[in-house]
Amino acid sequence: MVKKITYKSFGANAILIEWQSIIDDKILEDILLFKEKITSTEKTEIVDIIQAYNSLTVVYKNYISNFNDEVHQLKQVYKSILKEGKENNFQWEIPVCYDVEFGIDLEEISQKSNLEIDEIIQLHSSALYKIYFIGFLPGFLYLGGLDSKIYFDRKPNPRLNVPKGAVGIGGKQTGVYPNNSAGGWNIIGKTPVDFFDVEKENPCFAKAGDFIKFKSISLDEFYQLEKEVQEKTYQLTKTLYNA
Repeated sequence: MVKKITYKSFGANAILIEWQSIIDDKILEDILLFKEKITSTEKTEIVDIIQAYNSLTVVYKNYISNFNDEVHQLKQVYKSILKEGKENNFQWEIPVCYDVEFGIDLEEISQKSNLEIDEIIQLHSSALYKIYFIGFLPGFLYLGGLDSKIYFDRKPNPRLNVPKGAVGIGGKQTGVYPNNSAGGWNIIGKTPVDFFDVEKENPCFAKAGDFIKFKSISLDEFYQLEKEVQEKTYQLTKTLYNA
């Protein structure tokens, strides 16, 4: 059950809306529905809505002169009924090569968790992951649903350069680095798929509320798909979730 949400001033031109501080599907659904309702109002004074695990930050074009009035309007929007149906959610299949050439932390995870590398790969690739939000980097999806057997703490000293496409585990989460970046997650594989392409109308194909299913592929398949991605002939596989 979604408990009471709170509204706080967040700088001169933003309002922070917070839910209970837990990772929960019901809370995510409430956040996404509220975000859709705010977006549907088409209020020109709102220039951005930033979503996280337990919050929405509503950013206004100008200084908020009356905080209480703005909060009252947001509460009315929250109570309203969305005129159009909710957006469809999709399940995306993401090919991942877990070969140790890319999965440079697999052996360490195996030793410390007493799991065979094949078991780690099976646990990671068999789960269905929900996208909670996008952040840290453009196209970086925060995924929930990791099997507790392969929870693994972030590295105490982050690497300065994690390659684009690296698939990592950070604590209770898993995700894919959309670009070369510094990062402290444990790297277990790599995907050839572009998670953020600035040349596309929609640079990131997925959205919060969608699902990710990883598919284990060989090194040969990885390089073949990488070639297709570079030649822009690769087509992602997606299905309507709960269709």
